[in-house]
Amino acid sequence: MTRGCPLPYHVTRKTGAHRTLQCSDMTSSPVLRLLFGAGPLLLLVLGSALGSNTTVPLVLWHGMGDSCCNPLSMGAIKKMVEKEVPGVYVLSLMIGKSISEDTENSFFMDVNAQVSFVCDKLARDPKLKGGYNAMGFSQGGQFLRAVAQRCPSPPMKTLISVGGQHQGVYGLPRCPGESSHICDWIRKQLNSGAYSDFVQKHLVQAQYWHDPLNEELYKTHSLFLADINQERAVNESYKKNLQSLEKFVMVKFLQDTIVDPVDSEWFGFLKPGQAKETETLQESALYKEDRLGLAEMDKAGKLVFLSSDGDHLQFTREWFNDKLLPYLR
Repeated sequence: MTRGCPLPYHVTRKTGAHRTLQCSDMTSSPVLRLLFGAGPLLLLVLGSALGSNTTVPLVLWHGMGDSCCNPLSMGAIKKMVEKEVPGVYVLSLMIGKSISEDTENSFFMDVNAQVSFVCDKLARDPKLKGGYNAMGFSQGGQFLRAVAQRCPSPPMKTLISVGGQHQGVYGLPRCPGESSHICDWIRKQLNSGAYSDFVQKHLVQAQYWHDPLNEELYKTHSLFLADINQERAVNESYKKNLQSLEKFVMVKFLQDTIVDPVDSEWFGFLKPGQAKETETLQESALYKEDRLGLAEMDKAGKLVFLSSDGDHLQFTREWFNDKLLPYLR
């Protein structure tokens, strides 16, 4: 990212004491010493039980116009988590071979290809073979949901979507990124024909563009969002894989000026056939028909709806630690 570029993330640091996680040395217990000496079988059983308390790795996926390692955004998030959860392995995804390529790909690389790239990367990482938690920021939220649905190995345990647009967007009031001319070009392409083959294949934002006035056009030509939202057909593996999550956490920014409509961050959207009234996830056909298994997950307490008073991806460190860190510990 060039110096002075607008950033899609803003973390407000606060002075004062920070909470730390204290880990005691359990092997110093006389009882455990006795049990460890009782034989291989007890050692195996105890090892399995103690393993459940180990730190779960975390995978991060950035949003539009950002990169894996920006020290003022994803780099800061990575360091924050590492400080608050000692010993955690944090992988901040780079889509491409360099930071600049990573940023460019957030605008122009086919999303399905990005998801495949990430699935392969996660499968090759030995530190993730036991499972991992995932946290996606803005469009990274729905991209990681696609990973959960399409690639069950290694298993994703908890998915945290921070401002992700799970029912897509119908508008781009503000566009974070390196330069305004890119955003102007994106708006022009979306307005001229978001569902044309060229725009769908070469513009990331078109692949989660959801036009409520042209639902059939969206369902037919959306290369990414219509597929992962089961708009054309129900892929039972998508449903099964998503339901295997322990928690699916969605964060909505109440003063969001970038995502339109903001209800998409909680899986809501505009009612079909018009562009004024919105409906919640629970009011939608997706939920009532349970094409993704979200209704069942909701009843099981697996869906978590959180909110922040800030604009898009703006939150304090205190809010992050209080609301999101418990799902990473």
